[in-house]
Amino acid sequence: MTAPPPTPDPRRWSALALLCLAGFMVILDSQIVVLALPSVADGLGFSASGTQWVMSAYLVSFGGLLLLGGRTADLLGRRRVFMTGTVLFGLSSLLCGFAWTAGVLVAARAVQGVSAAVMAPTALSILLNTFEEGHERNKALAIWSGSGGFGATAALLIGGPLTDVLGWQWVFFLNAPVALLLLALSPVLLRESRAEARARSYDPIGALTATAALVICVYAVVEAPRAGWLSAQTLGLPALAAALALLFLRVEARSTAPLVPPRLLRSPSVSGGNLVVFLLGSCAFGMSYTLSQYGQGVLGLSPLRFGLYNVVMPAGAVVGSYAGQALVTRIGARPVAVGGLALVGMGSLLLAGVPVAGGFARDLLPGLLLFGPGLGACAVAGSIAALTGVAERESGVASGINTAAFQIGGAFGVAVVTSVAVSHADKAERLAALTQGYRAAFTACAVLAAAGVACALALVRRSGLTVRTERSWDVTVRQVRS
Repeated sequence: MTAPPPTPDPRRWSALALLCLAGFMVILDSQIVVLALPSVADGLGFSASGTQWVMSAYLVSFGGLLLLGGRTADLLGRRRVFMTGTVLFGLSSLLCGFAWTAGVLVAARAVQGVSAAVMAPTALSILLNTFEEGHERNKALAIWSGSGGFGATAALLIGGPLTDVLGWQWVFFLNAPVALLLLALSPVLLRESRAEARARSYDPIGALTATAALVICVYAVVEAPRAGWLSAQTLGLPALAAALALLFLRVEARSTAPLVPPRLLRSPSVSGGNLVVFLLGSCAFGMSYTLSQYGQGVLGLSPLRFGLYNVVMPAGAVVGSYAGQALVTRIGARPVAVGGLALVGMGSLLLAGVPVAGGFARDLLPGLLLFGPGLGACAVAGSIAALTGVAERESGVASGINTAAFQIGGAFGVAVVTSVAVSHADKAERLAALTQGYRAAFTACAVLAAAGVACALALVRRSGLTVRTERSWDVTVRQVRS
């Protein structure tokens, strides 16, 4: 006789609400800082090129340490590591708010990135181990993705007024009470879990090579527009990152307790889902950056007005994430990922027609109405494809890979659209030249979306309904044999 299935945790939906609050805080922080950057630059005397490091310091440490953060949670205990990351995030947020020089703020943002690299994959890993694979987990992942959309929406709504009325410091101070609430409720709502292993091994060589490769890769992409895509730095750093990645793969193949089990890298669903998420991140970050530059630099919208206008996009992403999970349950992840990326591409093409004297309702709204739902649906489908079939002991590192794919894709997308916009801006009148560059940048987003569609069709083969059906058949066979 087979053992009865485990009883679902009665606190699982309350735990999900807590995890979504953590995801909401991380997304809110990353988006609200974008709106506050001009005020930050004025307040601390950043140079024109130095302001980007308020974002880049966070992105480099966040993207570079995600794998190590997820693996640490698997080994030390997911709730413990989640709470540690929350403490660090709250303290670094306070340091950001109290920063007295530009250098202090950049350093504090790097620490924030480290804490987010611990929190984000750990929260997703806890979610995976709280909900059984299938309809409930798909619904939970949709709610998790939706919380990110709510965070982005809230940032657009409150970022401008908060900066204008209280000062840029409060975009960081806002995190402190949320972190305290998370710390108070985590012991009550989250159960502790860790990977079952005979010995705890952190695979130090694998961790060092993987982290170094990711940090170097993110740094090269972030600096590419400034250094030039054909400069020795831009060509040399990715080559070094590739060499470290090959060394990492060799180490993992021989390790008794690898940081990333080779079977995860060989899985078509995991690799295909994460590649789709990478290209989706490129489109999402690239489009948002270009839209912000066009809206404020060409149309002359204030941060408050721009934020209010663009609430439609993250709100659409929330709707798309819920619709996407329902469709994945019925038809599988691949068609949902393809459809979502197709909407993202069509939205980008509509935005590629923006004029110099544009208007929101006529020139921006139609593209955003397509882009938002496509983004939400594809994000859920890609995550389900990348995380389906992952064993409990590997959920932390799998979550780290999935989160890293989106964040590093975002860095790549921003670098691409920045370079494309600059290279296609001619010597015409300033606003006309800027608009021409931004049109080319939106077109580049559409090209990235088309590449994502091709990857989804080729690589995302087994996920969602197909995998669940096969597993249900396996369970039935075992029951009959028993």
